[in-house]
Amino acid sequence: MRKVLIVGATSAMAEAVARKFAQQNDRLFLVGRNKDKLSVIASDLLVRGADKVAIFEMDANDIAKHNDMLKQAQIDLEGLDTVLIAHGTFSDQKSCEQNVQTMLQELNTNGISTIALLTKIANIFEQQKMGTIGVISSVAGDRGRSSNYVYGSAKAAVSTFLEGLRVRMFKADVHVIDIRPGFVATPMTKDLNLPKSLTVTADVVALDIVRAFEKKKNVLYTPFFWRYIMLIIKSIPPAIFNRLSL
Repeated sequence: MRKVLIVGATSAMAEAVARKFAQQNDRLFLVGRNKDKLSVIASDLLVRGADKVAIFEMDANDIAKHNDMLKQAQIDLEGLDTVLIAHGTFSDQKSCEQNVQTMLQELNTNGISTIALLTKIANIFEQQKMGTIGVISSVAGDRGRSSNYVYGSAKAAVSTFLEGLRVRMFKADVHVIDIRPGFVATPMTKDLNLPKSLTVTADVVALDIVRAFEKKKNVLYTPFFWRYIMLIIKSIPPAIFNRLSL
């Protein structure tokens, strides 16, 4: 039985992953900004088989609250061995270009808050010498593109942080997974014109994520074909790339 902390638990991907964990009789501690939504999800997870579900209302940008949240998670779960960090927003690139405060807020939400959480969680897991940490970053962090480079920059920072953290945690038998989804049909992307052939449901991604936890993968591209799509995009020479509308 895993003792699982999920930050950003009301997001579509996180909720889908939580359902998979619940079906395996795991204990869950759900963190999000909306207490009512958390309560509804918690009730559903108990019906699906979760051993126990507790909730904690918190904005991940409220870094001063991270310690209290982590202490409560350890109390309610009677320990902690699995973490999924899944909070974030899909940045409005044009707004970020025009407003510095908007841009900084997006960097905080999608990058700094995650890195702050990881620092505290890593210290807990390093001391207990066990655990698995998974973070939802994005394929957008693989290369800066004009359409989403603020969002991509935050995710790139997270991925680089995870790479270094993975090496550090290896010595403590703690595994770190960088989860890089491509196009996923969720409320966050409902206004985007995503290509249907490359877009999957949150349930498809959730299955990949749970398997990545079980197999202790280092980097997960989900669906799998995004690894090859991004390999091609990263290989395009700047002289050509600068002319593309990506």
